[in-house]
Amino acid sequence: MLYFFRGTAIAPSAERPLPAWRAGAMLCLALLLCSGAAHGAKPTERSKQKAAAEAQRAGLQQKLTALKRDISATESAKDDAADTLAESEEAISNANRSLRDLAQEQNDTGVKLTALGREREQLTATVNKQKGQLSELLREQYVAGNEDRIKLLLSGDNPNRINRDLQLMAYVSQAQARLLESLRANLAAVEKNQAEVQNAKDELEEIAQEERDQKALLVQEKARRAALLASLSQRLVAQRKEAGNVERDEQRMGNLVDKLGKMIAEQAAAEAAEKKRQELLAAQRAAAKAAADAKAAEEKRQRLAAARAKAEARAQAERERIAREQQNKSGKIKPQTPAPAPVPAPAVKLDPIDNDEPPQVAKVESKPEPVPAKPEPAAPRASLGPAAPDGAFASLKGKLGAPLAGKVEVRFGSKRGDGPAWKGMFIRAGEGTDVHAIAAGRVVFSAWLRGFGNLIIVDHGGQYMSIYGNNQSLLKRVGDAVKAGDAISTAGNSGGNEESGLYFELRYQGRAFDPAGWVRF
Repeated sequence: MLYFFRGTAIAPSAERPLPAWRAGAMLCLALLLCSGAAHGAKPTERSKQKAAAEAQRAGLQQKLTALKRDISATESAKDDAADTLAESEEAISNANRSLRDLAQEQNDTGVKLTALGREREQLTATVNKQKGQLSELLREQYVAGNEDRIKLLLSGDNPNRINRDLQLMAYVSQAQARLLESLRANLAAVEKNQAEVQNAKDELEEIAQEERDQKALLVQEKARRAALLASLSQRLVAQRKEAGNVERDEQRMGNLVDKLGKMIAEQAAAEAAEKKRQELLAAQRAAAKAAADAKAAEEKRQRLAAARAKAEARAQAERERIAREQQNKSGKIKPQTPAPAPVPAPAVKLDPIDNDEPPQVAKVESKPEPVPAKPEPAAPRASLGPAAPDGAFASLKGKLGAPLAGKVEVRFGSKRGDGPAWKGMFIRAGEGTDVHAIAAGRVVFSAWLRGFGNLIIVDHGGQYMSIYGNNQSLLKRVGDAVKAGDAISTAGNSGGNEESGLYFELRYQGRAFDPAGWVRF
């Protein structure tokens, strides 16, 4: 049995097609379900980024390791009790630095996750609103009859009404298309947001696992160091009292600073040479381009000259033809009179359409000048170049802030028993107190050194360096740029020192000088 609705035969409910608005709504729902089901956990890129950063530092770290080995080779083979602590103290430093870095990463990832959550709420609200709009649009279109355009054209109705209805149908179709396109874009944005949320959660879990590992390692290394200190306490006390040990420590520091200065100078020279090479290549490219432009301009000038000559020849031939025709009409040969001044040829428009023949220009065979190949960008790498311009540090004399808050126990130039005078200062502070860079610069050394424990050196440009020793942890790596006030380490008693605090030096051209006139303690 057939039923008739708005003049159209339809089947019973078992075979009756779904209304258009309901079919559209179900289609939207299917799109949403498919987009949600297709979502999968995106692997985190964090490990790859960390590996790439370590690879950038590998070459520079290798140079510094060789530098330390070279310094050790020049010393006597006499064993130092503090050397036994080196591995443990370096491990504690690395674990503390990793924990601090992980805490910062965790905070940044949490902020990102919160922002993604807000974005997801906005996208979900927008998608739901658009789904409702699309369903309503389809329902209204179905209720209105959704007449076929062909039937409307063949209905024989008033042409004005047909035109109006066709325009209305076009507007509705365009609105549907725009709404569907916007809905698709928002559904894709929802899917992308879900992937980013999952990636952020994976990163947080990865960070949490690394934190657990680093904390366990830290506890283990602290226990190991405590046991070593207990067994070596008498030897450490005895060696600290030996004047020869102090002198060797200072000589070791001097050698390190001198070699670092040479490395910095060599890298600065290499960077200057590379800059000069790039400038030369740029000049060569500019010269090659200028030569090519000049050649093209000369060829254009020759074409223009040839075209003008050809136009002048045509004009002269036309004048002679007109003169002959006039003579033939008169039938008389007039006495020769001076030829009138040639009329200048009109300006010729050099258009390929107007010129039936292209101007013939002699080709000049020339060997093309080689254009220098564009250099490939060098892979990023850690640098020892200063992060502050020369002269900037010298202008800060008397304005520098103290590296940490604490009591100055020993000042520059103080006597050290039977040994040499102090070349730096010792500031007592609790273990784990943050140590700050006194000015902008770049970390050029960050490792354990006999006599100074966990040591960090910052180059401030202009051959000025600041030195921070006996740290518990080194928070910055070689090549890192730092600003004034940045936390670069934490105070401690590494290297076999008796008290917890910071050993601090300032050096210019490799020589230590009194920080008192420069730093406000």
